[in-house]
Amino acid sequence: MALEINDSNFDELVINSGKPAIVDFTATWCGPCRAVSPIIEELSVEYAGQAVIGKVDVDDNPVITTKYGIRNIPTILFFKNGEIADKLVGAASKQVFAAKLVAILT
Repeated sequence: MALEINDSNFDELVINSGKPAIVDFTATWCGPCRAVSPIIEELSVEYAGQAVIGKVDVDDNPVITTKYGIRNIPTILFFKNGEIADKLVGAASKQVFAAKLVAILT
């Protein structure tokens, strides 16, 4: 299951985890976000132990949302070594997400 990432645990779970991470910036009212959510959940199961995969609700976490300049959702940030390695704005297929994740795992 995808982690619930927030302003207070972001650094611990993403930046300092020592693992690659996918962070889905989302909101409950966002239609495209609801389309991406099952993909994020599937990847969190398939890559458990290899990567941190979680979601940030932009309405409840303004600090981290502002820090990364999130203006459109869904925005998915891919982190490697605590830094942004890739970014995807909008909905995409599971294959696109998986390919970007595999690229940061190597």
